[in-house]
Amino acid sequence: MNLNALLQYLQSSHVAAAISGTAGWEWWFANIETLHVLAVALLFGTILMVDLRLLGLATPRTAIIRLSNEVLPYTWVAFAISMVTGTLLFVSKATVYAYNLQFQLKMLFMLLAGINMAIFHFGVYRKARAWNDALPPPLPARLAGAFSIGLWITVIFMGRWMGFTVQ
Repeated sequence: MNLNALLQYLQSSHVAAAISGTAGWEWWFANIETLHVLAVALLFGTILMVDLRLLGLATPRTAIIRLSNEVLPYTWVAFAISMVTGTLLFVSKATVYAYNLQFQLKMLFMLLAGINMAIFHFGVYRKARAWNDALPPPLPARLAGAFSIGLWITVIFMGRWMGFTVQ
């Protein structure tokens, strides 16, 4: 099965028909999109809290390990909800979204944000006990925080831009 056949199969499913409103359930898309936006807002908010701490710009009295441990469960829940809702939205117009430049860039920048997070967690964060309360944190931690903020802002921007380019 080639990519176009897979996309067409997804888009012709009963779930896609319900979400896109062709099955008479017009309210599904709007509700799923609202939940997606709320999940992305929570996701970015929790990531931003940690990244601002990494930059030394917020919560200076909170140790980075403590802050990470407190917000990480919310980050993962928000990420899971945004992935499920985003996938449902994608399925509703799979043949359109797959070839949309803004969608492709959104996916690329999400991948880069994930790589940045992995490099941070398997790199400088492994020695976080040594700089847990330090201000400013070490340069690699600050760079990871700055890259993370920039990447996630770009993800959000591309997601919003999709709304103006997909018919």
